[in-house]
Amino acid sequence: MAKAGTKQGRRGDAQPGLPRNDDIGESLRLELFRLQFVIRQAEQRAYDLFLQNLVKGTSHLSLGQEAVAAGFAGAMNPNDLSFCTYRGHAHTLARGVPVEKVLGELMQRDNGLMRGKGGSMHLTSAEHGVMGSYAIIGAHLPIACGAAWRAQYRGDDDVSVCFFGDGTTNIGAFHEALNFAAVWKLPVVFVCENNLYMEYTPIRSVTAVEHPAADRAAAYGLDRIVIDGNDADVVYRTAREAYARARAGKGPSLIECMTYRHSGHSRADPAKYRPPGELEEWLKRDPIKIYRERLAQFGVGADAVAAIETAVNQEVDAATEACKAAPMPSADILHTDVYADGGWSWRN
Repeated sequence: MAKAGTKQGRRGDAQPGLPRNDDIGESLRLELFRLQFVIRQAEQRAYDLFLQNLVKGTSHLSLGQEAVAAGFAGAMNPNDLSFCTYRGHAHTLARGVPVEKVLGELMQRDNGLMRGKGGSMHLTSAEHGVMGSYAIIGAHLPIACGAAWRAQYRGDDDVSVCFFGDGTTNIGAFHEALNFAAVWKLPVVFVCENNLYMEYTPIRSVTAVEHPAADRAAAYGLDRIVIDGNDADVVYRTAREAYARARAGKGPSLIECMTYRHSGHSRADPAKYRPPGELEEWLKRDPIKIYRERLAQFGVGADAVAAIETAVNQEVDAATEACKAAPMPSADILHTDVYADGGWSWRN
C-alpha cells in the first residue's frame, strides 16, 4: 500500500473479476499500440534519414519513451493542449499529426508541418492541439500555465499538458510554474519524463532527492506520483485521473514517469557515459515489447497486431518517399510568420 499522499502507478495486468480488457477496452488498447508503433517507426526512420544526410543538424529522439506520449495522448480530449520539449516528435505524432508532416519538417521540405521553417525542435500544430516544442529548457512550463489560466478564466474545459525532462526540475521556471499553478488551481498537468539523464549527466548526481519531480511535489501541496513510464496502460490510467481532477477544478498534477531513451541525448551523442548493462536491462522493459505481450494477455490475436504494424510501416514508407520528392521551401516564405500578424515588420 502506498503511503498517504503518495500515488504509485498500477500495473496494466488483468485482474481477477474484471472483464477482458477491463477499464480500457480492446479498441483503445489497439490504438495505444498503434500510437506507440507509429512513434517508434517514425523516429527510427528519422534516424535512418539522418544517416543518409537527408535530415540536417541534430534532433532528439524518443526511442524507448513511446508509452508516455501514447498514454497521455490516448486519454486527452481533442481540445486539450500539449506543450513539448525539443524531444517533441513523439508527442506531436501522438496527437494525430501525419508522419509525412513531421518527417517533411525534419527534412526541411515544403510539405513539412511548418514548410521546413521550424525544424526538429519547434514542431507546432495548433490544429492538433500541439502548442509548440520548446528548445529552451523549462520555457514552456509558464506558457502552459498561461494557457490553463485562459481556460479557467473563460470557463473552457480543456486541460494543458506540459511535458519536460528530468533536468528541467532544476530550472527556476519549474518551481515558479508549479507554485503558480497550485495557488490558482489551474487545469494543467505537468509530466516529467525521467529518462535518468539530463543530457550527459545522471540526474541523481546533481539533485538532492531521488525523484526530482515527485519528491518535490509536497512543497506545492501536490501528491507524489511516480509511475512506470514504459507501460502505456499505467500511463493512460494516471493521465485519465489527472485530467478528470483538472477539469473538476481541483488544480494541477505533477507526474513523474520513469522511462529510458535507447539512444543518446541527441544523434550526436554516442551515450558512452552509461554504465555497462544499463541499456540491456531497460531493453527488457521496451514499451513496444510490453504492449505486444499485454495485447496477447487480453486475447488480442497476432493477426490484429500484425495488421497494425503493416499499416504503420506502409504509412512511414509512403511518407518517406513523399518527403524525398517534395521541394525545398521557396524563398518567399522567409519573412512570413515572424510576428503574430503573419508578417515580418516590427510594429509598435
